[in-house]
Amino acid sequence: QLQLVESGGGLVQPGGSLRLSCTASGFILDGYAIGWLRQAPGKEREGVSCISRRASSTMYADSVKGRFTISRDNAKKTVYLQMNSLKPEDTGIYYCAARDWMYYSCSGLVSDYKYWGQGTQVTVSS
Repeated sequence: QLQLVESGGGLVQPGGSLRLSCTASGFILDGYAIGWLRQAPGKEREGVSCISRRASSTMYADSVKGRFTISRDNAKKTVYLQMNSLKPEDTGIYYCAARDWMYYSCSGLVSDYKYWGQGTQVTVSS
């Protein structure tokens, strides 16, 4: 059974950093494009970043460009999201998700993701 598990969330002050991890089980990670999506309180879920199957391309929401970096280590079955210069508006539940195996490229659309982790809470506050 395909599973994704996020970790690394927590409470951090504005300007601080966190690294989120998404570890896969039950499937070969490098066969899937993986995205990070988040949901802030009272808002709809939105795409934050994505990395294609072979890591040949990445995508970032405008709000996180220059601050977040996505990467993957297929041998460890893990995708990372390094988040620097965090802002209070980055607060939310962060989910990793996988597109269906037939899709090579990234997507910023929530509806394009088939498999989801349970989420990890990120809170940016002083």
